[in-house]
Amino acid sequence: MPSDTHLDAARDLARAERESVRGKLDAYDQFVARVQDLPLESSHPGQRAPALPAGGAQSSGSAASTETGCASVRAAFRDTIRPYSVEDIDDDEPLLETIRSELSDSIAVALAPTTDAGFTSSLRDAIVAAVESRRVEAHVMQAGLDAELDELAAASETLEPILTWLYDADETPLTDLGFDQLRARHAKLAAHRERCAQLLADRQAFLHRSTKHAGQAGMQHRTLVRYLYADLSVVFPVLAAGVRVETLCADAQRTVREHLTCRV
Repeated sequence: MPSDTHLDAARDLARAERESVRGKLDAYDQFVARVQDLPLESSHPGQRAPALPAGGAQSSGSAASTETGCASVRAAFRDTIRPYSVEDIDDDEPLLETIRSELSDSIAVALAPTTDAGFTSSLRDAIVAAVESRRVEAHVMQAGLDAELDELAAASETLEPILTWLYDADETPLTDLGFDQLRARHAKLAAHRERCAQLLADRQAFLHRSTKHAGQAGMQHRTLVRYLYADLSVVFPVLAAGVRVETLCADAQRTVREHLTCRV
């Protein structure tokens, strides 16, 4: 069946981005779970009592006794969230830069190895709150991607039957059609053009709306689309597909009209 390559490419990108967002939401959950399982410290980790084995005697060979809570948080972030925060997992961006971009400057500073801060309840709560804020943003993005995929499906449902009709109609030369058949084809093309025009109007209205999740407004769909399809040859693939099919119908209708005029 004929299809529009712009819509195919857009669908692939939207699906891939949705899977990435789902993975990031899972990563947020894993990170928070690990953070909440960590023991709390005083504000100066150097003042902590040394970790003891189950028997009560200190073990000088225990590696766990030398790792601070903040180091454990950094490790948890590196294992869970960071892979979804950089384009390339082998990216050389410093871990604290990624933490700063995801959580905040103040949290990155508090977690830095050079900062004399312990993993306190206030730091833990700040981290959890920052992650919750990011989780809301991810849910908004997910809702926007779901809406975009619905839009792409609706566009395909409108345009692909028209493309199929055009493909099949081209198999019969206009010279083989009678006057009534030509008039019927002209009317059919007019109806197809109306559907394309309605699709384009609906899409423009959609692009001016914003995604919402749990009552919170998110980004405007136009902004999401520009981000999502930045690497495509067209930034607005649905509009491009709609204009392309409408143009094909208009050209075909013009040709049919010329044949009708010659036979009057």
